Amino acid sequence: MKAMLVGRIASIMSILMYVSYIPLIINNLHGQYGNPMQPLVASIDSSFWCSYALLQKYKDWPVFIANVPGIIFGLITFVTALH
Repeated sequence: MKAMLVGRIASIMSILMYVSYIPLIINNLHGQYGNPMQPLVASIDSSFWCSYALLQKYKDWPVFIANVPGIIFGLITFVTALH
Protein backbone atom coordinates (compact mmCIF):
# COMPACT_ATOMS: atom_id res chain seq x y z
CA MET A 1 0.00 0.00 0.00
CA LYS A 2 2.74 2.49 0.96
CA ALA A 3 4.82 1.53 -2.07
CA MET A 4 1.85 2.17 -4.37
CA LEU A 5 1.31 5.62 -2.84
CA VAL A 6 5.00 6.49 -3.18
CA GLY A 7 4.95 5.25 -6.79
CA ARG A 8 1.96 7.41 -7.65
CA ILE A 9 3.49 10.48 -6.04
CA ALA A 10 6.77 9.82 -7.86
CA SER A 11 4.93 9.47 -11.17
CA ILE A 12 3.09 12.75 -10.65
CA MET A 13 6.30 14.53 -9.69
CA SER A 14 8.05 13.15 -12.76
CA ILE A 15 5.30 14.43 -15.03
CA LEU A 16 5.38 17.84 -13.33
CA MET A 17 9.16 17.98 -13.73
CA TYR A 18 8.87 17.54 -17.49
CA VAL A 19 5.88 19.87 -17.86
CA SER A 20 8.04 22.53 -16.18
CA TYR A 21 9.92 22.74 -19.50
CA ILE A 22 7.02 24.77 -20.92
CA PRO A 23 8.40 28.15 -19.66
CA LEU A 24 11.81 27.24 -21.13
CA ILE A 25 10.17 26.44 -24.47
CA ILE A 26 8.39 29.81 -24.39
CA ASN A 27 11.67 31.61 -23.57
CA ASN A 28 13.41 29.78 -26.40
CA LEU A 29 10.69 30.80 -28.84
CA HIS A 30 11.13 34.42 -27.74
CA GLY A 31 14.87 34.34 -28.42
CA GLN A 32 16.05 33.78 -24.84
CA TYR A 33 17.75 30.49 -25.58
CA GLY A 34 18.63 28.05 -22.84
CA ASN A 35 21.19 25.29 -22.84
CA PRO A 36 19.90 22.47 -25.09
CA MET A 37 21.95 19.66 -23.50
CA GLN A 38 19.94 19.05 -20.31
CA PRO A 39 16.57 18.60 -22.07
CA LEU A 40 18.24 16.38 -24.70
CA VAL A 41 19.72 14.14 -22.00
CA ALA A 42 16.36 14.12 -20.18
CA SER A 43 14.57 12.98 -23.34
CA ILE A 44 17.14 10.22 -23.91
CA ASP A 45 16.84 9.13 -20.27
CA SER A 46 13.04 9.10 -20.55
CA SER A 47 13.30 7.03 -23.72
CA PHE A 48 15.32 4.41 -21.87
CA TRP A 49 12.85 4.35 -18.97
CA CYS A 50 9.93 3.94 -21.38
CA SER A 51 11.76 1.12 -23.13
CA TYR A 52 12.50 -0.53 -19.79
CA ALA A 53 8.84 -0.27 -18.78
CA LEU A 54 7.63 -1.84 -22.01
CA LEU A 55 10.23 -4.61 -22.06
CA GLN A 56 9.11 -5.98 -18.69
CA LYS A 57 7.13 -9.20 -18.66
CA TYR A 58 4.36 -7.27 -16.91
CA LYS A 59 4.43 -3.79 -18.45
CA ASP A 60 5.29 -1.09 -15.92
CA TRP A 61 2.70 1.44 -17.05
CA PRO A 62 3.29 4.01 -14.29
CA VAL A 63 6.97 4.26 -15.24
CA PHE A 64 6.05 4.48 -18.93
CA ILE A 65 3.36 7.13 -18.44
CA ALA A 66 5.57 9.18 -16.11
CA ASN A 67 8.36 9.33 -18.70
CA VAL A 68 6.44 9.97 -21.94
CA PRO A 69 6.24 13.72 -21.17
CA GLY A 70 10.01 13.69 -20.70
CA ILE A 71 10.50 12.51 -24.26
CA ILE A 72 8.05 15.00 -25.72
CA PHE A 73 8.91 18.11 -23.70
CA GLY A 74 12.63 17.31 -23.62
CA LEU A 75 12.80 17.10 -27.41
CA ILE A 76 10.68 20.22 -27.91
CA THR A 77 12.86 22.15 -25.46
CA PHE A 78 16.02 20.86 -27.14
CA VAL A 79 14.87 21.80 -30.63
CA THR A 80 13.65 25.25 -29.64
CA ALA A 81 16.92 25.95 -27.78
CA LEU A 82 18.98 25.50 -30.93
CA HIS A 83 19.83 28.81 -32.56
